Amino acid sequence: MKIALMMENSQAAKNAIVLEQLETVAHARQHSVHNVGMSDDKDHHLTYIHLGIMASILLNAKAVDFVVTGCGTGQGALMSLNVHPGVVCGYCIDPADAFLFAQINNGNALSLPFAKGFGWGAELNVRYIFEKAFDGERGQGYPLDRREPQVRNAGILNQVKAAVIKDNYLDTLRSIDPELVKTAVSGERFQKCLFENGQNKEIIDYVRSVLA
Repeated sequence: MKIALMMENSQAAKNAIVLEQLETVAHARQHSVHNVGMSDDKDHHLTYIHLGIMASILLNAKAVDFVVTGCGTGQGALMSLNVHPGVVCGYCIDPADAFLFAQINNGNALSLPFAKGFGWGAELNVRYIFEKAFDGERGQGYPLDRREPQVRNAGILNQVKAAVIKDNYLDTLRSIDPELVKTAVSGERFQKCLFENGQNKEIIDYVRSVLA
């Protein structure tokens, strides 16, 4: 699994802490981690709005399989990601949230609060969240006797989102303010992840045209 970590300006100073815990968990499970957001508060400036654009591009281009993100409360990043087609983001404040989201909702992104409640032992909580998010087979349901309706409802929700959005992904991307998109995709690590791993040529070509 390829996992992208992306953090915005308000919590960029905590990137090293979060990245260390994510890499510890991911590498033990043979997953790769791509740190595509801000690495410190002097890095390429991003807001939670940019995070949604970035996540949607990487997921729809199949450059990554999963996105870990967040902001001060985690709520802004959650809403920003879920605006976009092809992104199913959950809100996670503890390991139980991560486990239940993986087993019941089986989405492709998590948003964490990196300021609210991020105190003593926060790095341990983050590590345990990642362990529960990436352990074992996803979508098994909880409790197990509820698996069938849970899987069915998760699929129905995805169908409803696709019906509401209607347009294909590239059309929605083109409808966003090009300056917002350009800022979102201007980071060198983001571009490296997309251009080296992306499988959708149309999305990649559009990003290149925005940057040109």
